Amino acid sequence: MYKTITFIIVLIIVGNGNVKSQNKMDSKTKKIVIAHRGASGYLPEHTMEAKAMAYAMHPDFLEQDLVLTKDDVPIVIHDIHLDDITDVAEKFSNRKRKDGHFYVIDFTYKELQQLNVFERFDPKTKKAVFPKRFPYGKSHFRLHSFQDEIELIQGLNKSTGNTIGIYPEIKNPGFHRKEGKDISNIVLGILTEYGYKTKSDLCILQCFDEAELKRIRTELKSNLFLVQLVGRRINDKDLDEFKTYADGIGPSIRAIIKSVDNNDVTYTDLVKNAHARNLKVHAFTLRADQLGKIPSFEKLLEIVFYGANIDGAFTDFPDKVVEFLNK
Repeated sequence: MYKTITFIIVLIIVGNGNVKSQNKMDSKTKKIVIAHRGASGYLPEHTMEAKAMAYAMHPDFLEQDLVLTKDDVPIVIHDIHLDDITDVAEKFSNRKRKDGHFYVIDFTYKELQQLNVFERFDPKTKKAVFPKRFPYGKSHFRLHSFQDEIELIQGLNKSTGNTIGIYPEIKNPGFHRKEGKDISNIVLGILTEYGYKTKSDLCILQCFDEAELKRIRTELKSNLFLVQLVGRRINDKDLDEFKTYADGIGPSIRAIIKSVDNNDVTYTDLVKNAHARNLKVHAFTLRADQLGKIPSFEKLLEIVFYGANIDGAFTDFPDKVVEFLNK
């Protein structure tokens, strides 16, 4: 595992000669690339190896999904469950809940360090969700804390001269609250400790829970750049509400593209309506191996960045999007 990280970091240092650092505000005003769970098109998602590889591809931000452990350590993992990316069922077979799931919050950080992390798989069939990506069950990867990842990114920013930001997501705050934990307050404390306090800092904080993101702005008094993730159909009234506390929205690309028929693309009014309210639009998720009716990844990028005029995108393939935008 450590040889892999070392090799990737060597690539960063050797390969970054022509890449110029952006200042703090540039990364919020230009079209930005967000490495979705790291370089997850190439390595198991949210591993340190995937983050180091993504850093080498020079996106603007690296994403961190955050879930709390039993001892209140925010770890970087997409779900509150461990079932579909780790060997928890083999290592701790007696720790699943009545619903059949193994929950991050039922384990200490030390216990979670014992697990192997794999390419995302179906727990029933043991088959990889993306079969053409990194081989399922191969090599040794581990879970890591939010603090560990911040220190990796800040350390590489110092050693390479780049200014790549973090893009954390508060996962399932309602679930954490039922378990007696205030994940937002804990995460904001860590962000403050590491120097992320204002909209000009290299941090964008996101959440699907609308009430929670509003609470982060109003009750918890955060001055960070906030993005309201949206997984439902929204209207102008929703956008008017979002602009009272958020700086941008994060919709699915399906909420932006109405239809695609060969070269004929029609769009919804979501981006236009968001921009009319000075809200940035960062869409999810661009995958080169999941195109549907769109003939190529480059065509998809043309559609969303220049047809729909989004301000940024989450992608499993940050190298391809960076290359496209640099043309």
